[in-house]
Amino acid sequence: MDSYLIQVNGHDDHGDHAMLDVHLKTNGNSIQLGKVKGRKPRWAVRASEMSKKTFNPVRAIVDSMKVEPNPKKAMISLSLGDPTVFGNLPTNDEVTRAVKEVLDSGRCNGYAPSVGYQSCREAVAAFYTCPEAPLEAQDVILTSGCSQAIELALAVLANPGQNILVPRPGFSLYKTLALSMGIEVKLYNLLPEKAWEIDLKHLESLVDEKTACLIVNNPSNPCGSVFSKRHLQKILAVASRQCVPILADEIYGDMVFTDCKFEPIATLSTNVPILSCGGLAKRWLVPGWRMGWILIHDRRDIFGNEIRGGLVRLSQRILGPCTLVQEALEHILHRIPAEFYHNTLSILKSNADLCYTALSAIPGLRPVRPAGAMYLMVSEEALLSNTDHFPLLTQYVASSQGSKTTALSHMICQLYPFSFQCFEYPNFFRVVITVPEEMILEACSRIQEFCEMHYQGAEGAQDLECDK
Repeated sequence: MDSYLIQVNGHDDHGDHAMLDVHLKTNGNSIQLGKVKGRKPRWAVRASEMSKKTFNPVRAIVDSMKVEPNPKKAMISLSLGDPTVFGNLPTNDEVTRAVKEVLDSGRCNGYAPSVGYQSCREAVAAFYTCPEAPLEAQDVILTSGCSQAIELALAVLANPGQNILVPRPGFSLYKTLALSMGIEVKLYNLLPEKAWEIDLKHLESLVDEKTACLIVNNPSNPCGSVFSKRHLQKILAVASRQCVPILADEIYGDMVFTDCKFEPIATLSTNVPILSCGGLAKRWLVPGWRMGWILIHDRRDIFGNEIRGGLVRLSQRILGPCTLVQEALEHILHRIPAEFYHNTLSILKSNADLCYTALSAIPGLRPVRPAGAMYLMVSEEALLSNTDHFPLLTQYVASSQGSKTTALSHMICQLYPFSFQCFEYPNFFRVVITVPEEMILEACSRIQEFCEMHYQGAEGAQDLECDK
């Protein structure tokens, strides 16, 4: 039997391709077949389109902010929603003890099921179940923080080319995640004059055949608002009419002040399927522990195995959250004294009242009184109507080293970018109220000094209170 061998020899022609000599060898004889052009190997490593589409404005600002420190005044950051920054809101000793005991036991050093340990899912289900919205372990997916819970929920509900409905102002991560997945974001308006209730007519006008889900964030970041039962029922009515499932971001659930009540939206729904996202981060004051969950509420079996199976498959990409914190969940959820929650809320309420009162007295600013969570929003529209200094403050101050305004900037420059860039809401900025009381007073004093320098006589501060 004859044998054949094709031999290819290449040389560089200094271009994008190499010249290749092709020979055919048969029975010891070599026949030149000619020269052809082949691809010249070269490095061409590029970032993926998904990575290019991913932009988190909060982290981009916080991680890259460079302000020359004022030697006479320390920076007071009112920007980052991390309650642990200043050490005035520590978690309960029982929380840390629970994790230490798991760590010392050595029994949770291996892999867990991707959706979480069965016993830990049972603990979460038992904590949140109620007659109006019953839960079992199979209805719980454990995740690496509430952020991943939101990511998995979006990924299972929406395909590239579809759209989701997102609050404005709202948490920037929704848009960050959606755009990176090729999902369009449609922003529905919240109304500051109605304690940040949803503009329901505007919301419903945005729904079309490509709408995959409605995101409802309650209590709200950045607004600090808490929806009433009646308003939640109206939201559910829209979702029911339009057959749109709800992704409920309830990470601040039960972090509400004494004059308001938090109603989990699933407890009011009889037919709208809901994926409720939560976690340990805020109520238990351990955001760095990265423990979150998705609660599947589906009374009419609209999600069915389709969505449940999809969530399981998506969780298998990550292989579940930290096993140590998982194992400590039952202790954390069921054995923490009520006094811990009460004390945390008491501090937040006191800080909110203090900040609201101080900012209300500043000409040109109009704070909206919060009802929960860790934030309040402030309108500087009256100030802006008389001067363009406020939106240009960061650039103006950065070039004014040593001036009085520079001393004020170290705090305010961490406020202003969070209105336009992060929350999509012009003429408002967010204030984090987890800062110690003395720092809030000092921060408000600096804001007042700056505003008095630039305010030129528009109407004074005006109350925008929550409807009782």
